[in-house]
Amino acid sequence: MTLKSDDVRSIAHLARLHIDEDAVDDYVEDLSSILALVEQMNQVDSHNVKPLSNPLDASQRLRDDEVTENDQRDKFQQIAPDVAEGLYRVPRVIE
Repeated sequence: MTLKSDDVRSIAHLARLHIDEDAVDDYVEDLSSILALVEQMNQVDSHNVKPLSNPLDASQRLRDDEVTENDQRDKFQQIAPDVAEGLYRVPRVIE
């Protein structure tokens, strides 16, 4: 897939990015080469390939799940500016 200058300008507008007009051609070239690489990777047959969670095929050592600190909720809520029913109250930020 090859991008055009208008495509790059539209993408930049949607992403709210400012791109200098003299750099648009460089972005067209770079983004088109990235998309070409993605197309090339999509052509690889990967139907019988199992997904990996770790490329080293190693398992992670886990520690025992045990409490290591004391419960200090009441102490911290005493110094909090606004608490109700055991919960921290914060100012509304979304209308």
